[in-house]
Formats: sequence, C-alpha cells, structure tokens
Amino acid sequence: MFKKIILFFTLVLCAFAVFAQDFPERSNTLVTDYTNTLSADDKQRLESKLVAFNDSSSTQIAIVMIKSVGNYDIAEYGAALGRKWGIGQKGKNNGILILVALADRKLTIQTGYGAEGALPDIVTQEIRVNDINPRFKAGDYYGGLNAGVDQIIKYTKGEYKADKKPQAKQNGGGGGSVLIVIIIVIVIIVLIFRNRGGGGGGRQIIGSRGGASPFWWFLAGNLLGRGSGGGGWGGFSGGGNDSGGGDSGGFGGFGGGDFGGGGSSGSW
Repeated sequence: MFKKIILFFTLVLCAFAVFAQDFPERSNTLVTDYTNTLSADDKQRLESKLVAFNDSSSTQIAIVMIKSVGNYDIAEYGAALGRKWGIGQKGKNNGILILVALADRKLTIQTGYGAEGALPDIVTQEIRVNDINPRFKAGDYYGGLNAGVDQIIKYTKGEYKADKKPQAKQNGGGGGSVLIVIIIVIVIIVLIFRNRGGGGGGRQIIGSRGGASPFWWFLAGNLLGRGSGGGGWGGFSGGGNDSGGGDSGGFGGFGGGDFGGGGSSGSW
C-alpha cells in the first residue's frame, strides 16, 4: 500500500505540472494574440486604448486570443487565467478579461471582484451578444473587440466599487488553497484505498486508463492558480506573441487582481 500511495502522490504532482502548462506565461501587454489574427495596427490601436483607460481609471481590461481551451470550460479557464496573470490592481481586483478561443468559436468576458458592481453579468452578456458576436460572425475580430471594449469602458468608467465585495478571497488566499488541496488529496486517498483493493470508489476517481478524473486536476490546479506559470500548449501555438503595444508606453504590468467567475460566456 505504501508504494501505491507514493505512486499516487507522484501522479498528483505530475498532474499539477501538466495543468500549469495549460496556461501561457504572463503577458507584458494588455492585448495578447496567440493566433496572429489581429494585424499589428489593430493590436496597437487596442493596446493604446486599454493603456489609456488603465492610466486614467486603474481598471485593467485585458484581451487574450488563443486557439482553443481544449476540454476546459471557457468561463472556468478565463477566471483561472485572470487569477494566474493577476489582471487588475491588487486589493482592488478591478480587472476584466476578454478571452477568445478562436477554433472553439467561444468567448468569455470575466470580471474581477471589484469590477462586478459596475459590470454585472447581464451587462457582459449584452455586450457579448449585441456588440461582439455579430462582428465576430462576419469575421471582423478587431471590430468586435473594439466595440466590446468601448462598451465596457462606458459601463466601468467612474463606477468602480470594490469595497462591497468579500475581502476574504482578496487577501492571503494561498494558505487556504493549500489546505483545501490537502483535504481533497486525503479524500481521494481514502476513496481509493477504503476497500484495500481499489474498489468502486477508486475506479470512479482513477479512470480505466490509470489517470485521475480531469475534474480533480482542474479543481486542484485552479486552487493553485497563483503558482508558477508554464509554457504554451496546443491552444497557444500558431506564431509568437507579437502582441504589439511597444509604442503605447505606460503599461506597467498586471497588479495581482482576483476573479470569482463573474461575467458571461458563450459561442458566436
């Protein structure tokens, strides 16, 4: 049994490493296009607009275009990416992420805790459906993103309210996340070895191919989302991150904001 436990923990660590690689390294620009869909001029215009808004309001709107989120739900992936990169200002959590999965034809607008008051879910849905989707369907990706950004700026400018959101998730979440992961691992071990023979409970957690259910890896990886960043996977290939913004100046990087899953997601 001791060897089985050692093997199990080895698989857990390997799974964490694989999950971490499903996220690109933190970008140094507000517009990041891993698909090379946007032209250099398009990226520069969007970057300049977002940098100016960041400078004037402290609200960070980030645009990320990738090929695919694979088997992940785009909303969960977007929230995890927002936390991973720390989009928004630390303590204010006023970041907003527009994530586009081009091959999946899926889009999500994710809001940080501090941006949810000015940009509630119903508003993000309206922006996605009315302003972005029609242009995306016509192949006008710059037009859709630009229109979406204009609407987001309209709703968030001067309406920032962060103090109404719970502070527990904004401060010092690392220790709690580790504790939760430990509890999850203990529960999984108990289920696997409760019959001392790898009974039905073990087979439900550890699939027929010997790999753990993706739900557990996604949950654990989500909780450890502030860990080390990984390289790209298939979803980010298709050219380098020529994200532009080199001449815009002013963007000093993401500040460490937090996301709680607010926003709207869907296909176009």
